[in-house]
Amino acid sequence: MHVALFNSLQSARSAKTPVALVTVLSDGGQSLVYADRVEGNLPESVTAEARQRLRDNAGGVIEQGDVRYFVDCHNPPLRIIVVGAVHISQTLVPMAAIAGYEVIIIDPRASFATAERFPNVRLVDDWPDEAMQALAPDGRTAIITLTHDPKLDDPALEVALNSDAFYIACLGSRRTHARRLERLRALGFDDATLGRIHGPAGLPIGAVSPAEIALSILAELTAVLHEVETVAKAA
Repeated sequence: MHVALFNSLQSARSAKTPVALVTVLSDGGQSLVYADRVEGNLPESVTAEARQRLRDNAGGVIEQGDVRYFVDCHNPPLRIIVVGAVHISQTLVPMAAIAGYEVIIIDPRASFATAERFPNVRLVDDWPDEAMQALAPDGRTAIITLTHDPKLDDPALEVALNSDAFYIACLGSRRTHARRLERLRALGFDDATLGRIHGPAGLPIGAVSPAEIALSILAELTAVLHEVETVAKAA
């Protein structure tokens, strides 16, 4: 690997920027594929497939005619930041962990965020906006607010909407979500930015229990991660 390419790869890894190292197996030529640019010389079709593999964190061989390329994905860890140590969180956390996510729960309410209720989970008791800024959400981070309390959810959403988080979702009825959007508009967020919020959170599977709601949220989050279209929510 050339020194310049190695330095670029190390810089991307340090900055937690997703990047794919693509190697031509026949001659060892290498390129770096980012979400928005390429360092090197690759056919557009190879670049497109490398980006898809990077999103899915699925390295492997690409064959284009007689040429074979190997894609090595360098992604930051997947994370879910949950605002609210509530009942749904108690079922969402183990499901997300099984799916390969690091889960962090933010809740300044000491009686909710306890090790007894959330064993082996990272708990942050700072105010949500301060906690979110310290956690620095990136493009491999999902953010879910579950408290129903604007004093806790809204500050977290302000940080989330100014981040590269790939999934932002909020629990609550459509009426609650409409009021939430109005509050965020008053803070200066435009409709395009607010459109990043999935609300009410989760796919429309008729979920009722905390476990079912957690399942619907994780399913929607997974679809967004892999850029898969899902059934639209009813108006």
